Amino acid sequence: MLDPRIAKLANTLVNYSCGVKAGDKVIIEAIDVPHAFTTELIRAVTKAGGIPLVKLDSNVIKRAMIETGTEQGWDIVAQSELALMKQADCYIGARGNHNVSELSDVARSQQDLYEKRFYHPVHIEQRVKHTRWVVLRWPTASMAQQAEMSTEAFEDFFFNVCGLDYVRMHDAMQPLIERLNKTDSVRLVGPSDTDLTFSVKGIPTIGSCGHHNIPDGEVFTAPVRDSINGVIHYNVPTLYRGETHNDIRLVFKNGKIVEATSTSTDKLNEVLDSDEGARHIGEFAIGFNPYCTRGMKDILFDEKMAGSIHLTPGFCYESTDNGNRSSIHWDMVMLQTPEVGGGQIFFDNTLIRENGRFVTEDLQALNPESLK
Repeated sequence: MLDPRIAKLANTLVNYSCGVKAGDKVIIEAIDVPHAFTTELIRAVTKAGGIPLVKLDSNVIKRAMIETGTEQGWDIVAQSELALMKQADCYIGARGNHNVSELSDVARSQQDLYEKRFYHPVHIEQRVKHTRWVVLRWPTASMAQQAEMSTEAFEDFFFNVCGLDYVRMHDAMQPLIERLNKTDSVRLVGPSDTDLTFSVKGIPTIGSCGHHNIPDGEVFTAPVRDSINGVIHYNVPTLYRGETHNDIRLVFKNGKIVEATSTSTDKLNEVLDSDEGARHIGEFAIGFNPYCTRGMKDILFDEKMAGSIHLTPGFCYESTDNGNRSSIHWDMVMLQTPEVGGGQIFFDNTLIRENGRFVTEDLQALNPESLK
């Protein structure tokens, strides 16, 4: 018997996240996910009057393609995929991964080639900017191991995280959006030696409540590109290009990362040297999903953690454009809950959140007990 949570999740992606309408052409990209879920997505799209365009993929095959790819080859693949993406009204990316370190031994030059010649033009320039899209991380045994949970317990956690009331979250986040839109200076204080200031003046603020990512739960903007000064010491492990980084510490001077260390300092700096924009920040966000409570090295979950922030080296989104351009976008997360040393967020010298909890009256609805 089909788990009813699967049909409910497919319905959320199709009808809430993408708002599929009659005649919409919908790309369903299923990467290492059960066929039962892909089938439910097809049925939900068809029921809504849409036209499903299905692409099945595998991370093992993707690894081989990246490892052996050439500039000419990726240009041909990109032309084909771009032509399809340009026809699409919606994109649903259901992404599983049986081994989160699948790309860990693939040469950086080959990953750069894939990102620059294929991923950036097809997904960043076309899909993100010109379709109604949503990306879902499908639960696998590999993810359960990362989270140090049994497969069954992780699946229950997954459906709780992904199935919360996003309409209530939408309403609760509006005062935070309004506050950030009126803010000039942001200050972050956190565990270790984190003390960072930057301006967000004139940069729009966007709320994320299930329309682009599932799970979701964040408000994001971007710093004024050259305004960042100070130190941030991230305390949540992050996985990028198959490599796990702990204890990332970045030092900023006038918006640029001038010093970067981690448990994999060489590989960290390799990524940050990808291009000029990789040492500048493209996103600042505040997370508040009440079911995401600890890091599990999966960014779609980790960046939504209640009590977290993420500050992202790399390109900015068009909706929050601060002028930074790059081939990378690496969400790095810091948790500010008491268990990891606490921390504060200030908007124009006003304390907004302390030790992971919002303290002003207008933001109380974003605290975990109000969103569950």
